[in-house]
Amino acid sequence: MNETKVVRVGLLPEAAVGQASRFRDELYACLTGRGDELLELADAVLCAPPGAVRSAVVLTLLPEHRRGHGAMYDGLNQGRIDTDRLRSSLAGLSLPRFAAPLPGRAPGPGRRCVAVAAVGRAVLAGPTFCHVYGRAKTASQFIPGWPYSFVAVLEMGATSWTQILDTVRLGPADDATAVTAAQLRGVVERLVAAGQWAPGESDIVIVADAGYGVTRLAWVLRDLPVELVGRVRGDRVMRPRVYDPKGGRPPRHGPDFRFTRPETWPEPAVTTRTATANYGKATAQAWDWVPPRLPHRAAWLDHEGELPLVEGTLIRLEVEHLSKDRAAPAVWLWSSKTGTDDADVNRAWQAFLRRFDLEPTSACSSRRWAGRAPAARTGSGRPVDVADHRRLHPAQTRPPDHSRSATPVGEADAPHRLTPARVRRTFRNLRQHMPCPARAPKPHRPGPGRPPGTLNKHRAPRYDVGKTVRREKTVTALQRLED
Repeated sequence: MNETKVVRVGLLPEAAVGQASRFRDELYACLTGRGDELLELADAVLCAPPGAVRSAVVLTLLPEHRRGHGAMYDGLNQGRIDTDRLRSSLAGLSLPRFAAPLPGRAPGPGRRCVAVAAVGRAVLAGPTFCHVYGRAKTASQFIPGWPYSFVAVLEMGATSWTQILDTVRLGPADDATAVTAAQLRGVVERLVAAGQWAPGESDIVIVADAGYGVTRLAWVLRDLPVELVGRVRGDRVMRPRVYDPKGGRPPRHGPDFRFTRPETWPEPAVTTRTATANYGKATAQAWDWVPPRLPHRAAWLDHEGELPLVEGTLIRLEVEHLSKDRAAPAVWLWSSKTGTDDADVNRAWQAFLRRFDLEPTSACSSRRWAGRAPAARTGSGRPVDVADHRRLHPAQTRPPDHSRSATPVGEADAPHRLTPARVRRTFRNLRQHMPCPARAPKPHRPGPGRPPGTLNKHRAPRYDVGKTVRREKTVTALQRLED
């Protein structure tokens, strides 16, 4: 009878139920204030009917929420979460790694395949304004909302699953590059402390899209075992170093390397060609020891002394066609790793393509909460939302289903895996097989409330509407202010 129930909830043997139960207990231990209410509220989010949740009060009407709506307000106002412990717990869970050797080279003796992490941003409704891309005809738009920076672990191969490790809310006065650098440093340190990386293994690959300042991140995180891979604009100009075989000190910068003028390109150091299933043949050209010329502005505005020479590998990726035989413009990538070979180049661009798997993750949270989600007053992140997404992972394996002749339309994953949306729809059945660490509610009369004249000791943080902080962008502008 137990085996029949396990099959109905869409799981293979009790390992998945046990894994989900252990993480649920760990999540409950991280809820240091109003933990019973916050855990039931998190369960109600996962068990809510399909569609957007437009009000937190609706969650109190679900059977998974055994307390009244007053407990919900009390949990959001007075609830406390040990975010440091929760982040360490997420870093210590089983993380995906490259299951197969990369094209061109097999892992050597004792060499473990490296995990890939990516940084992205999501927007929920809020009191500030965010500059987003791809939402209007002009490809950019200002919308009201809260920008969140999150770090997730990716897998090789197209999938809708990502494992979020950390989220940080970006305030009006925050520098996105500085916040991302501090966030990545904390994530990598927790991964090393949890034993996810050991000396002698490959560096952790961190991929980012354009707009993150990959050169600045590589310089700030140069003391960590990471390799930064990011996209750069197609109109950039770089100056690769040229070494004279006669000896002497090489010049700091070589001739111009203009992306838009092929006649200025030197001979590539590495050229790889890989057959793909959807894009035809992928050709990657790599130039080693290519440092971008850094200006005294943006992220480098506060740098003291001469700007550093951040050397890396420039990669140009070109495929034959996109889906529906559309034209495929070339993509330029920059990696902080030097001395690359064929396998390193293939790993860099293949890892970058997996960065787009973050889009279903960010869209899932925004659509689930209709653009706005309540959160306990625990700082700048959304730890409960991150934990809820992680609780769905054990149930992603599809059981043998002989009644289904083909994969449903819209199924993005492999035939043996369920999408996050389908797992969420069956989480209510999975929850029935897990012990509940939350205590049963005790009905009683409403309390007297805060005595008249007593100040509120836990005031909600207030933020200015709009991005009111304006920074000078160049050294010349700063000198003009000093004069």
